[in-house]
Amino acid sequence: MIKNTFFTLLIFCLLTLSAQVKATSSIVLLGDSLSASYGMQQNEGWVSILNQQLRQQNASFLLTNASISGETTAGGLSRLPGILSKEKVDYLLIELGGNDGLRGFPLKLIKNNLLQIIQLAKAKDIPVAIMNIRIPPNYGPRYNQLFTDIFAQVAKEENIPLLQFFMESIATNPKLMQADGIHPNQAAQPLIVEVMHKQLHQLLQDDSQLTSKQKTN
Repeated sequence: MIKNTFFTLLIFCLLTLSAQVKATSSIVLLGDSLSASYGMQQNEGWVSILNQQLRQQNASFLLTNASISGETTAGGLSRLPGILSKEKVDYLLIELGGNDGLRGFPLKLIKNNLLQIIQLAKAKDIPVAIMNIRIPPNYGPRYNQLFTDIFAQVAKEENIPLLQFFMESIATNPKLMQADGIHPNQAAQPLIVEVMHKQLHQLLQDDSQLTSKQKTN
């Protein structure tokens, strides 16, 4: 009797754990050095800190960090097929374009690369969101504005969510920036976590509501 009860409880626990694992969505972050813990240890970066919080909260999603320092939209595009074939991808979040802009890449090229990234994911029925990247006005206000407009255009054309750039309230504060003036320092990471935690929860909630509505209709 005790043995049967033990095995019953064990099976129940395993089934519960399995259900929890299956219920956890994987958001793959295709980003650059801003998300790749540049200038610090991996576990000090915002993605790692956020995942720690999410695990503690038994959240319905976790981030898979596919970010590389120095990454461009072209690099992300070339890497994505391999990522999609190896990783569990329930949602793709694009945080790319900053390095393209800082190097003065053609705006049409940047936009086309982003569109191709999105279309690759959509071809596998993976929902996509894109971050509204901003850069310092290295190439003048005109290029800067046209660059920023790309992300809203892409989001509108592909009908995907446009997320607030997590650096907006950080880049203007020298105390939160590394010596290069481009990358956030360790003190900035918890602030990025706060911004992204809210945005990602809202993103998945909105997506869940949209999916339910589509099924109902």
